[in-house]
Amino acid sequence: MDVNTSGIIGQSTTLAEVFKVLGKVAPTDSTVLVTGESGTGKELLVRALHANSQRAEKPFVPINCGAIPKDLLESELFGYAEGAFTGAKKGGKVGLFEMAHNGTLFLDEIGEIPTSVQAKLLRVLEEKIVMRIGQERYIPINVRIVCATNKDLAELVRCGKFREDLFYRLNVLRLNLPPLRKHPEDIEELADSFLSWLPQSLSLPRPQISPEALAVLKLYHFPGNIRELRNVIERLVVIAKGREIRESDISRVLLMNEAPCGNSHK
Repeated sequence: MDVNTSGIIGQSTTLAEVFKVLGKVAPTDSTVLVTGESGTGKELLVRALHANSQRAEKPFVPINCGAIPKDLLESELFGYAEGAFTGAKKGGKVGLFEMAHNGTLFLDEIGEIPTSVQAKLLRVLEEKIVMRIGQERYIPINVRIVCATNKDLAELVRCGKFREDLFYRLNVLRLNLPPLRKHPEDIEELADSFLSWLPQSLSLPRPQISPEALAVLKLYHFPGNIRELRNVIERLVVIAKGREIRESDISRVLLMNEAPCGNSHK
């Protein structure tokens, strides 16, 4: 099948393999776990998964589980009834599970959710029902769950930080997004894409990259992956101010990006 890649840039054989798996996984209704290092573009891949699914015209609801305070995450996911706790909104609140009804709920950084919420998430996955906090009524839902993580969930299970039964329930189908260093042939196309809009957003003229500078860029390992490449291109746009980006510009910017200590591939 033809796959809608939803803005994922790259023509490498590495990404082609990812798209091949995506084409097989997307039409199903199974739970999917997307893995990959930080900055590889996991949310874009999840959006492509939704766009190629039978739920494409239904809601896509994302939440970054690591960005929500742990004491608020439960109410965000499941909602709450009026008067459920101090500060609760009048009339209560609809949770994200209900908002994603008939569509896709994307749980990013799934490894960050507390164990108390893990238990409730497992029940939702098994019984297809939710209960708002402070309410004694179950609400049936029809939601496809897609999760993403840059952590080793199996290791978290071994350490007692993630429920084993939930791990197996989430790990039905898996999509792995490789780091940029595994497909450096896509760097040129990615850089060109960033250069097509970043200068305008910064009110600066668009520079060109010399072949020598591009060669240096392709040799860099990019521990921060595509997110780091985007930041590098933005710095280069500011430094060049419309002139050609030279090899010395690339070297200077990449030196600024080196981690001060430790292993930046973690």
